[in-house]
Amino acid sequence: MLDDIAFMKEALKEAQEAFQAGEVPIGAVLVDADGTVVARAHNMRETWHDGTAHAEIIALQEAARKLGRWRLSGLTLYVTIEPCPMCAGALVMSRVDRVVYGATDAKAGACESLFNIVRHPALNHQLEMRAGVLEDECRAIMKRFFGQRRKKSSALKKCANQAFDAPE
Repeated sequence: MLDDIAFMKEALKEAQEAFQAGEVPIGAVLVDADGTVVARAHNMRETWHDGTAHAEIIALQEAARKLGRWRLSGLTLYVTIEPCPMCAGALVMSRVDRVVYGATDAKAGACESLFNIVRHPALNHQLEMRAGVLEDECRAIMKRFFGQRRKKSSALKKCANQAFDAPE
C-alpha cells in the first residue's frame, strides 16, 4: 500500500516550485504500485504560454514517454488540488488507476466539486479516488499565492492612480 501522505508531500514540493516560478502552485507526482516516482511536475502555463500546461498533464506526458506507453494503468496520481475537467479527462483516457488530491476546487474541480469525471459510469474507465490528503497544506499554498497576487495587483492600481493624480 502506498504512503499517501509521503507522496502528497512530494506533490507539495512541486507546488512550491511552481509558486517560486510565479505559476499557480499546483504539483503532481505519478507513482507506481512499488512506490517508485515515475513522473513529477508542476504548473507551467505562464512559463510555456500554454493553457494545457497543468501539472497533471505534464506528469502524464512524462510518464508515458518514460514508460513507453500511453496506458498508465498501475499508477497513482498525487496532486495538490482537485483536477479540472481537462485533467480529469486525461486521467481517465490515460487509464490511471487512482487519483489522490489535497484540496477540493469549488470553481473547477472535476472529481467531486463540479463534476465527477473520474468516476462517471458512462466512461470506459473509472479511477479510485481519495480526497483531503494534507488538505490544509495544499489549500494554504494556494491562499498564500493568490494573497500575494492580490497585494501586487492592489499596489499596482494604487501606483497607477497616484500617477494620474500627480501634479504636472
